[in-house]
Amino acid sequence: MQAELIRVNYTHKLLHFLLFSLQFMFRGLDPALLTLPVRIVDGALALALALAATTLIFILPLRSRRMVLATMFAAFDRPEDRPHTLRWISIQLVLTYTVAFPLHLHFQTLGLPQMLTILILINAIGDGLAEPVGVRFGRHRYQVRGFFDQRTYQRSLEGSACVLLSAVAALLLFHNSFTMMQWCAALLLPIAVTLAEAWAPHTVDSPLIFLTGGGVLSGVLLLP
Repeated sequence: MQAELIRVNYTHKLLHFLLFSLQFMFRGLDPALLTLPVRIVDGALALALALAATTLIFILPLRSRRMVLATMFAAFDRPEDRPHTLRWISIQLVLTYTVAFPLHLHFQTLGLPQMLTILILINAIGDGLAEPVGVRFGRHRYQVRGFFDQRTYQRSLEGSACVLLSAVAALLLFHNSFTMMQWCAALLLPIAVTLAEAWAPHTVDSPLIFLTGGGVLSGVLLLP
């Protein structure tokens, strides 16, 4: 009943923002934290905590006995994801950390940890807004497959535009991190991550945005 007050498509993406950005955002936006060494165990611990927080405590035997857990689960249990909600959340977390944490180490080694912040902004804001914007304003829809699932799911050009615009905004925010040649090449990033989000199977767009965006930025940084 509570889930009807606010559409689950909105609350799902709010949790998406919290889960996939905060553990990196604090490092990416606080200059004092950028100098701290990052250990592999940090990423493993963050992944373990995220998995425990989003899956283990929401298994059916627990949430069926605790109303608060059932209400929290309803906030991200989209009808189209059932009965795979917890499985797909877990898979997306694992894949996203598997891609994002090595990228974090790579960009930190280059002395440009803000590159990961660009990807975080695209993922958290662009992909985070894509679904609610598509639900509310989407008029031009297209279909994608599920992750190892033959069902089709709808996305919209209006939602994908959020990814494009967030990538442009993120590049403008950090334009001083690039040389002129790098900046020109980096203009490929918005197109690349938008296509990655558009073609990604349902529920695994986050890791593909990180992977595609990280690849583009790594190539851009090779230029003088």
